Amino acid sequence: MATKRTAQQQSSDPAAQEMLIRAEELGIGTAFTRADNMAPCNIGGAGMCCKQCGMGPCRLTKEGQVGVCGATLDTIQARNLIRAIAAGVAAHSDHGRDMAFTLKAVANGETEGYTIRDVAKLRIVASKYNIPVEKRSPQEIANELADLYISQFGQQKGEVAPVIRAPKKRQQLWRQLKVVPRGIDREVVEALHRTHIGDDQDPEHILQHAIRTGLADGWGGSMIATDISDILFGTPAPILGQANLGVLKDDMVNVVVHGHEPTLSQMIVAASQDPEIIEYAKAAGAKGVQLSGICCTANEILMRQGIPAAGNFLHQELAILTGSVEAMVVDVQCIMQALVGLAANFHTKIITTSPKVRITGATHIEFDEHKALTIAKQILKEAIDNYKNRGKTHIPQIREDLIPGFSHEYINYMLGGSYRASFRPLNDAIMAGRIRGVAAIVGCNNPRSSQDYLHNYVVKELLKQDVLIVQTGCGAISSAKLGLMLGEAGLTEVGAGLREVCETVGIPPVLHMGSCVDNTRILTVLTQMVEEGGLGDDIDQVPAVGLAPEWMSEKALAIAAYCVASGAYVIFGGASPISGMPDRVADSDKVLHYISQGWEKLYGGKLEFIAEPDEMIKATLAHIDKKRAALGLPVYDPAKFGRSGDARMLELEKLPLAERRQAIYGTAAD
Repeated sequence: MATKRTAQQQSSDPAAQEMLIRAEELGIGTAFTRADNMAPCNIGGAGMCCKQCGMGPCRLTKEGQVGVCGATLDTIQARNLIRAIAAGVAAHSDHGRDMAFTLKAVANGETEGYTIRDVAKLRIVASKYNIPVEKRSPQEIANELADLYISQFGQQKGEVAPVIRAPKKRQQLWRQLKVVPRGIDREVVEALHRTHIGDDQDPEHILQHAIRTGLADGWGGSMIATDISDILFGTPAPILGQANLGVLKDDMVNVVVHGHEPTLSQMIVAASQDPEIIEYAKAAGAKGVQLSGICCTANEILMRQGIPAAGNFLHQELAILTGSVEAMVVDVQCIMQALVGLAANFHTKIITTSPKVRITGATHIEFDEHKALTIAKQILKEAIDNYKNRGKTHIPQIREDLIPGFSHEYINYMLGGSYRASFRPLNDAIMAGRIRGVAAIVGCNNPRSSQDYLHNYVVKELLKQDVLIVQTGCGAISSAKLGLMLGEAGLTEVGAGLREVCETVGIPPVLHMGSCVDNTRILTVLTQMVEEGGLGDDIDQVPAVGLAPEWMSEKALAIAAYCVASGAYVIFGGASPISGMPDRVADSDKVLHYISQGWEKLYGGKLEFIAEPDEMIKATLAHIDKKRAALGLPVYDPAKFGRSGDARMLELEKLPLAERRQAIYGTAAD
């Protein structure tokens, strides 16, 4: 029997709770109520069902049971896992492909409204691949870089180019184990081929290719996407923004952009600031256009232009429930089909824009980079024309300031300035124990848990233990809504050692690093920490952990695969897609064992599914401390720090001179 949760149980966000109560009053269903009413299949959810041919589906629920073809449980689970990873890689990397085509078109002057915003990054990235930059125009360099990046998708032999940016030792390991991707599309296709009926039937062999497929994303498609986004739209640097549903405005035309493609959202930002569009909105009776974002599109425009985030994945329906959204403009990934039916209760238009994505009942205005600004204005005018149809609104007056935009380039700058940009201060803080370690807390929301609760609980508890947090995607917006991306949080929410660092550098204790594809920025940070020295010679030696407390998408599994391959310990919250049913099938943990201990033996990284947040925290800290010990670093001591800096000097000024000298120099002598 389905269990009905209260709004407070469905979400830990007060703004979301307010809208969920309103949805119930109006008799409107949401992802939260659908999750309550839809009991998951315990066999399929545990990875024990195979439906890859017409002889099935085969459900394996007994000890020693096999499918019609003879496939064992561990083979079926491995196949299910790699197929999910391949789908996630395809989604992220297809995004990278589109960005590469856009860069090519911009370089050839074939687009409308786009320019190369960060020429310095263009030259730096091109130089990494030995593309000549001296005495060449940005367009010439961009053209050659675009050709290189486009070729990575269809390449059949050799190695994808971005792997040269991994630590040298890691590259050697990948080559030794024969998992360097040959081409992005090739690895995805091979994953599907291997799992067709009658093909690869060795679970470990299948999971080795899962690693290769994941690497095609992290050190391939996603890295390409991030590079090009920075080149075309600017490398992020800290900027003031706001997050939560309270960013919607009663007296303005509200347009919410949702999805993942920055080519669309960046141009809508530009169009919304055009005097023609502002006057058009005023003529319709509004003060202007209020643009805001949902999901990873929110992160893209938040970290570059400071455009507010209306929320993360599970806010997409709640924004429409406010009755104040004239149009929700979507492109690809994480878009609920339920939006169209929900919007029918209000005046909101759902506008699809991608040639890859249509939703029955939505308005389709196809986006084309060659006519980008013209189409962006058309979309905004469609929204403005809908303003007159707005009825009663209900906007929660809840929003929070944040400072997003911590690219790895800016982290270098903030730690050393223009002339001494370096990761040395970060490494030194970890080596000394002021920072115990680093946690990358990323990923989705999942309505089967309380929205944001797992993210926020894990973040807040790790901050108390002097763990520096970096975040991307919906997890980042979760912390933003809680106020953890402000400098003040570095004074009140953290342990004494981390507080010293936040106070000295002037940073929040949780660093916003972008969208889901920008997890590659985290790989780059880890690589730079290794290259800086003092924390080992490969990523698997760094005291760092990756967590996805509320994961739900295949993209999350792809991210996990490439992070494990890079040497990271990755923890997922919620249910495992390959958990099996140990009380009924004794051999159902073979794949789980392999992706943990088997992968760790090969790569130094592992993937584990841990449902309880306290256990996630315990495992994270144990791993960080194990890595510290292996490096010969001091044992973490929370009492060792917290009495330096301005606060310490104020204390010392109150002491008599002799005692002050004793405290500072260890002697009272002149």
